Amino acid sequence: MKENRFTGSLRTGFAVLAALLLAASPVTSWAAAAPADATAWWVMPLLLLVVTFFMGIIAVLGGVGGGVLYVPIIGGFFPFHIDFVRGAGLLVALSGALAAGPGLLKANLASLRLAMPVALVASSCAIVGAMFGLALPAHIVKLLLGVTILGIVVIMFTAKKSDFPDVPKADALSTALGIYGIYQSPDKTMNWQIHRTIPGLLTFIIIGVMAGMFGLGAGWANVPVLNLMMGAPLKISVATSKFLLSITDTSAAWVYLNNGAVIPMLVAPSLIGIMLGSFVGVRILKVAKPSFIRWMVIGILAFAGGKSLYDGIKAMNAPHPTSTHTQEASHHGK
Repeated sequence: MKENRFTGSLRTGFAVLAALLLAASPVTSWAAAAPADATAWWVMPLLLLVVTFFMGIIAVLGGVGGGVLYVPIIGGFFPFHIDFVRGAGLLVALSGALAAGPGLLKANLASLRLAMPVALVASSCAIVGAMFGLALPAHIVKLLLGVTILGIVVIMFTAKKSDFPDVPKADALSTALGIYGIYQSPDKTMNWQIHRTIPGLLTFIIIGVMAGMFGLGAGWANVPVLNLMMGAPLKISVATSKFLLSITDTSAAWVYLNNGAVIPMLVAPSLIGIMLGSFVGVRILKVAKPSFIRWMVIGILAFAGGKSLYDGIKAMNAPHPTSTHTQEASHHGK
């Protein structure tokens, strides 16, 4: 018990320290995205801290990644450019993955054999997706983001899970790559293997592009593909998906960072809020009703996705400035 508390405190300290170091870095200026009114500079970071704190609680209780909630909610209801929100969303998802990754590997839940081929495909495509997303006009990104979020709602509403999928025989590629393992639970020990490796890797091309383009992370898509399509046990799929985010999101995050789309005063309170909320959410999870939380998450995402879709359609019908989105991003980067 003492060791668990020490580990939790250590992770919290590292998260806060990383956020403070990021806040002190001269990546870009807060003034580049600050509203032109007389609102005090500390109001928006404080509001972000409060909102992301509750977001962290809901993310844990709803079993979704913080990035999935962060981008549509902050992008839809806060006065930040969608590029900055997506950059922060990737770092939010990345922080959670980095905090959980070592423990999942140590517990032999995340499989390196399964993760590495998938990570190679997804991270490469995430870079392409991030570059493509930064080149698109903001209203197109919002439109596509709204469609994607509503698609995630449908997946959450209809997706099934299988604790131990039936994989009668491993395919040739997974055998050649040595993707297999032993799953141990308190009441069961079993050998696992996967199939449909090529369709799974092709699907991760799409997942990687979407993760980089929208800054959502990709846990919402990783788990169904690893579990239902490729046949990995559910817990192995969830743990490997979390570990995958630490690789995929890192690749895409560098693109946003290099283009000046990461604002410390946006990222720092968001990371602190999500981390603190996650620790509180773990404690509440013991007494909360999962079904109610799941429906609440679906409702929040449906509303945020609908608003993003509406904003995108509304912006398409409005006159646009002659300057391109790429020039604007380049200006912020300077």
